[in-house]
Amino acid sequence: MNISKKGATRLKLLKMIKERTARIGIIGLGYVGLPLAIHFGQKGFNVTGFDLDSRKIDKILHGESYIKHIPATTIREMIDAKQFDVTIDFTRLSEVDCILICVPTPLSDKMEPDLSYLLETTETITSNLRLGQLIVLESTTYPGTTEEMLLPRLLSSDMEVGQDFFLAFSPEREDPGNKEFTATNTPKVVGGITSSCLEVATALYSSITRSVPVSSTQTAELTKLLENTFRSVNIALVNELKILAHKMGIDLFEVIEAAATKPFGYTPFYPGPGLGGHCIPIDPFYLAWKAKEYDFSTRFIQLAGEINISMPYYVIEKTVEALNTNKKSLNGSRILILGIAYKKDVDDDRESPGYAIMKMLLEKGAIVSYNDPWIPKLHTTRKYNFQMESTPITQEFLAEIDAVIIVTDHTDYDFNEIVRHSNLVIDTRNATKGIKEAKGKIVMA
Repeated sequence: MNISKKGATRLKLLKMIKERTARIGIIGLGYVGLPLAIHFGQKGFNVTGFDLDSRKIDKILHGESYIKHIPATTIREMIDAKQFDVTIDFTRLSEVDCILICVPTPLSDKMEPDLSYLLETTETITSNLRLGQLIVLESTTYPGTTEEMLLPRLLSSDMEVGQDFFLAFSPEREDPGNKEFTATNTPKVVGGITSSCLEVATALYSSITRSVPVSSTQTAELTKLLENTFRSVNIALVNELKILAHKMGIDLFEVIEAAATKPFGYTPFYPGPGLGGHCIPIDPFYLAWKAKEYDFSTRFIQLAGEINISMPYYVIEKTVEALNTNKKSLNGSRILILGIAYKKDVDDDRESPGYAIMKMLLEKGAIVSYNDPWIPKLHTTRKYNFQMESTPITQEFLAEIDAVIIVTDHTDYDFNEIVRHSNLVIDTRNATKGIKEAKGKIVMA
């Protein structure tokens, strides 16, 4: 019996994936792409990484890591074994069999999806597309992006999806710094444009972890948005309750711990100075924006976003109040921001609420410095360019500072020592819980 062209192309790629002879190409070597490249390499695949940032490429080629929680030894081992190659030459996309897209999908200044990186990447893939390749979008986006934005551009290559090439969406689930869950033990949701696309993409991800196939790319896209919207709404809830609890004189962290003893029907979430990272502050707005196409207002999502965005303002308010009790004005006060990473024990500062807090402090005339053992120098971001380096913490320096604002509770910090020598501490993370010996006042914010 003759095997159709469609079947032959699909079976060939499935065979290569099964035998680990398919070469994996990953576009974007950031906090998602680089760990993914390592996980595929550790499962026996050869990987080619693509990135426009030549500094990243140079570091990897020299066996260095630019992400702190990824050991340089792991990168060197893959480079030495010739399992991992990196390049800025995107014409080499024709050399790989499976292309995974891990590029940024930020929001514009108007809080609308900015797909410019993704569309530019898709055009580049189209220019280098060849028979038998699988393309998977991992970047978070709104439902319909894969089918409505990527597919038409890829079809301009005069090849048929599901027959000549395969297209799927599988949302990234990378959690920087999480030592318990990685790409090898976190299930991967997969949706394909056609049944053949789904079969091939599921086979690929099943080679490194458990796959969860769903009925469409739209379903997979919405799954990712649901995950992060769920977190955004619940974090907004506890952030709002934190403000209320402060007014009532109740420790909300104690309330959360007590509620968490219930073995069913409750999941603990914790308040903070605002949301950070690439996902939770951004993804819900992708869904809210798409909902307008259907004349639907996502009121929960918008309200949660407003509450979370307001939290840095609340931190400033509590700081002003606390300084006033010390007979000081915010204008002219020396303020130390403790931690700029968006969460503890990572060097990831994307969308960090610490930046918004620093900006407001500077606008109000404060003299601001920061310390973060994970981020020795502040990065230039889409919104901020502070050009600052981490200031070492000494007893003498703390004595000169009018207020310390704990934004990130890195485990590197000795909070007992910091509290013992600080004139005023504004704690947004409950990092000072249980500390009795304090030089100045501790204010929860």
